Amino acid sequence: MSTPVPTFTMKKAALPVSLPTLLFSAGESAFVPIIPVIAKNLGADLATAGFIASMLTIGVLLGDLPSGWLVARIGERMAMIWSSLLALIGGVLSLLATESWMLGLGILIIGLATATFQLARHAFLTSFIPLENRARALSMLGGMFRAGSIVGPLASAWIIATTGNAAAAFWLMVGFTAATCAVLVFLPDPEQTFGHVRRVADETGKAVTPGELEAEQESHGLFRTIKLNIGALMRVGVAAGILQILRSGRSVLLPLWAVSIGMRDSDTALIIGIAAAVDFALFYTSGQAMDKFGRLAAAVPTMVVMSVSLMILAFTHDLDSASTWFIVLAMTLAIGNGLSSGIILTLGSDLADKQNPARFLGAWRLTTDSGAAVGPIFISTVIALATISIASFATGILGLIGVAMMIRYVPRYSPSPQDTRRKKV
Repeated sequence: MSTPVPTFTMKKAALPVSLPTLLFSAGESAFVPIIPVIAKNLGADLATAGFIASMLTIGVLLGDLPSGWLVARIGERMAMIWSSLLALIGGVLSLLATESWMLGLGILIIGLATATFQLARHAFLTSFIPLENRARALSMLGGMFRAGSIVGPLASAWIIATTGNAAAAFWLMVGFTAATCAVLVFLPDPEQTFGHVRRVADETGKAVTPGELEAEQESHGLFRTIKLNIGALMRVGVAAGILQILRSGRSVLLPLWAVSIGMRDSDTALIIGIAAAVDFALFYTSGQAMDKFGRLAAAVPTMVVMSVSLMILAFTHDLDSASTWFIVLAMTLAIGNGLSSGIILTLGSDLADKQNPARFLGAWRLTTDSGAAVGPIFISTVIALATISIASFATGILGLIGVAMMIRYVPRYSPSPQDTRRKKV
C-alpha cells in the first residue's frame, strides 16, 4: 500500500525550498560586484578583469551540459549538496588566489556548481510540488534567487567597509555556501516533508521521479533537439540570448565602470545591492504584465530601457558627475531588468512541447546561457580593443537589435493570445 501524500502548503515548502536557494544565491552574489577589484589587485588590467568576471557565466554554460545527467543519476538533494561543496572549493581557491588565473579558475568552478544547483532545484520542484501549486512555487524560487542578490552585495558592502579588504567578500561566499550545505544535510529528507514522490518509468523501464525523468531526457539528444527546433532557437532564442547579454553585461560592466571611475569598493557593493533590491521589487509586476498584455509587454520595455541606459552611460565616464550618473543609471538598469522577471523561463515554456518539454528546454537554456556567457566576453574584448565607454555603447546597440528581433519573432512563435492578436493587426 502506498503512503498517502500529505497536502502541500507553501508554509511546508518555505524552509526546504527557499532557505537553501536564498543562502546559495546570497553567497554567489556577495563576490560578483568585487571581482574586478580583486582581479586588479592581482595585477589584471581592466579588460582581463572583465574576462575573469565572465568565468562565472562560462562556468554555468559548461555546467549546463552534464548537469541533467548528474541530477538524473544521483538525485536532486545530493546534486545540490555536492554542487554546494564544489562551490566551496571554488570560493576557497578564489580567496587564496595569488595570481589572476587562480581567481578565474575558482570563479569558473563556482559557475559549474551553480548550473547543477539551479537545475537540481528546478527538478526538485518538478518532482515534489503538485501541479496546482507549481507556478507559485516557481515564483517563490525566482524570488529567493533575487532576494539572495540583495543580501549578498549588501553584506559584502558591510564587511568590506568594516575590514577594508575587498577579498573579505569571498569569506561571505564561503560562509553562505557552507550554510547552504548544512541546511541541505540537516533538514528532513524531502520525501519525509512532502510524502513519497510519484515515480514513473523511463525509456529503459527504470523507476524514476518525474524530475529525474526530465533531467535524464534533457541529457540525451540535445543537439538533435537543436536541429529540430533551429527556427525558433535562431529567432526567439537568439533574441532572448541578447537579453541575457544585456543582463550579464550589466552585471560585469557596472563593477568595471565603478573601478574605472575610482569609486570605493564598499560603495560599489552597496549601490549594486540597492539596485538588486529595486530589481526584486518588480518581480511580481512582470508576471502580471505578461499574463495580461503578452510577452512583448515585458521583453520590449526591458530591452529598450537597458539598451538606452547603457548608451547614455557611455557618455558619462569623464564627467565631474560620473559617480552620480553611475548611481542613477545603475538604478535605471535595475528597473529595466525587473520589468522582465521570468521572461526567459516563460518564453521557453511557450515554445516547448507540452508533453515532453525537457529536451527543448535543455536546448533553450543552452542557447540563452550562451548569450549570458557572450556578454562579459564581448565587453572585455571591446575594452581591450577600444575603451569601456565604447563597450557600453556597443552593448546598448546590440540590445536594440534584440528589441527588433523580439517584436518580429515573438508574435510568430509564442502561443500567447495577446501576441497572436498583435501579429494579425
